[in-house]
Amino acid sequence: MSDLGFDPELVSRLDRPGPRYTSYPTADRFTEAFTAREYEAHARRRYMAGQHRGMSLYIHIPFCRTVCFYCACNKVVTGDRSRALPYLAHVERELAMQAQLHEAGARRIDQLHWGGGSPTFLDVAQMRGLMNAVRRNFSLGDDRTGDFAIEVDPRFIDAETVAALRDMGFNRLSLGVQDFDPEVQRKVNRVQSLEQTAAVVRAAREHAFKSVNIDLIYGLPSQSVFGFDATLSRVIDLAPDRIALYNYAHLPHLFKPQRRISEADLPSASQRLDILQRAVRRFGRAGYRYIGMDHFALPGDDLALAQDQGRLRRNFMGYSPHADNDTIGVGVSAISNVGASYSQNAHGVDAYYEAIERGELPVVRGIELDADDLLRRAVIQGLMCHFLLYIPSIEQTFLIDFRSYFARELDELRAFEQSGLITVEPADRPEWLTVTSRGRFLVRNLCMVFDRHLRDRPTAQRYSRTV
Repeated sequence: MSDLGFDPELVSRLDRPGPRYTSYPTADRFTEAFTAREYEAHARRRYMAGQHRGMSLYIHIPFCRTVCFYCACNKVVTGDRSRALPYLAHVERELAMQAQLHEAGARRIDQLHWGGGSPTFLDVAQMRGLMNAVRRNFSLGDDRTGDFAIEVDPRFIDAETVAALRDMGFNRLSLGVQDFDPEVQRKVNRVQSLEQTAAVVRAAREHAFKSVNIDLIYGLPSQSVFGFDATLSRVIDLAPDRIALYNYAHLPHLFKPQRRISEADLPSASQRLDILQRAVRRFGRAGYRYIGMDHFALPGDDLALAQDQGRLRRNFMGYSPHADNDTIGVGVSAISNVGASYSQNAHGVDAYYEAIERGELPVVRGIELDADDLLRRAVIQGLMCHFLLYIPSIEQTFLIDFRSYFARELDELRAFEQSGLITVEPADRPEWLTVTSRGRFLVRNLCMVFDRHLRDRPTAQRYSRTV
């Protein structure tokens, strides 16, 4: 067994496709029967019940100057910045429509995230205008405790832009890197130098951003253990507060840009596992903690502290220390989680524009959670975010007998218990489910045991592999 509890033999044996559980039920269970009317009803019920605390706001900026061949995000590839103007106008209208569902005093945003696409496709004036629109409709929480993040492309921003982002109110940066190997970069159409990346990290430190995240991907064409090890050295030298290490899912029938990647260039399953094992070992020795599901953080980072304090949650923006927040998604394909519901906006720009121009929120599908969904979501969140579950707490909250309600699931967990992935204690009357160090990299497999939708109605949706 290597650092951080990574067991390559066990991972190889149990690795399989499965959901990432950024929601439960997962997005492939959303239906078109859930419309903007249902979304508005859930939002108003939350307000009437006085259940608003802070909120999380996600804004999707779909534009990119160039296409990265591995990308599975909803994006519009163009070099014409003027195409962002009508989009921003419609986003501002959606922000106003969302704000109208909440009393002014209940519009505090504790977590803000701009994703894409590439938000830094916008110029500084456009970004500032959008942030002003956010502030007109909502109030941003305290800079010390709030998370205000933006995804940036180091190829297209400079130190002056980083300073402007801090002045706008952002306090976290997330940088796409994927791999520094020039051959890998060429194969995926994303040529990005170490110098470009280091300049952005340096500027973030100089302007007192409280956190920097770097995204990496393993399983890309022409990757090798030796080549990726050099990338790891460079990333560790940059000392980001967080690192996200994603497994590339090659699904060219779903994502057209991936058709530009030759399967013959992809590393084998054993090579991918070797790359991952090396990365896990090096991150552990560099002092990073495995937070869960691809994410690593330094011990003093807010994610690590939230995990220690039982406040960590997972949503469509990743892991979050803001446990009780509803999430409002704005822009094309953005997903909201308000009360006992999930909803998603129109995927295409034209359909998005049409809904806004009709004076309607652009919700096209979603789901209302029943009591069983809420129960299972709490179980899955506990396993994903804290690697343990205190059963009496679940029983008291949801008024169930865990052992009888989840008899089938406890039976399925025995095989994982025998493999050393989880402990169920005491055996005769379980009170604790604890994911072991060996099981943490396979926590998605454990969560799948509790996924009733996955068991009762297998979906045609293609998932990435669990490791």
